[in-house]
Amino acid sequence: MATATEPISGNQLLKHPDILMSVGVVAIIMVMLLPLPRFMLDLLLSFDITLSVLILLVGLQVRRPIEFSVFPSILLMITLFRLSLNIASTRLILLHGNEGAGAAGEVIRAFGNFIVGGNYTVGLVVFTILVIINFVVVTKGAGRVAEVAARFTLDAMPGKQM
Repeated sequence: MATATEPISGNQLLKHPDILMSVGVVAIIMVMLLPLPRFMLDLLLSFDITLSVLILLVGLQVRRPIEFSVFPSILLMITLFRLSLNIASTRLILLHGNEGAGAAGEVIRAFGNFIVGGNYTVGLVVFTILVIINFVVVTKGAGRVAEVAARFTLDAMPGKQM
């Protein structure tokens, strides 16, 4: 005899964070794959900015690191979410960029106007500075990952070579 299943409520999802994480990953992949309308991209970009400020404020208020032990997982998920938004916004710009300044959504247009300020030379200089900073951060991060990997390899050696 079949029994009717009850719909999953929000409280039940909070009791199973692994399911919530899986749903989040699937949603992130869908944002990457499916073309989003402008208003949806604006909504998701606004949500991302709000979530980033919230994570920053929580991180500043934590007294001990153990109080915010989920920080690495949250950081990974928010990075994947930003990557998916980056892909979605790039797709929207490339597909509809010829339609004018608001073709990629109002959030991107407002941010572009704020950074460039009507002067494309200033925008080019800011872009160059951001590229250099990004390159330095990635290079330093890759170097640190290599150092940690080498340390783990040395620790795993049977003779403890150091």
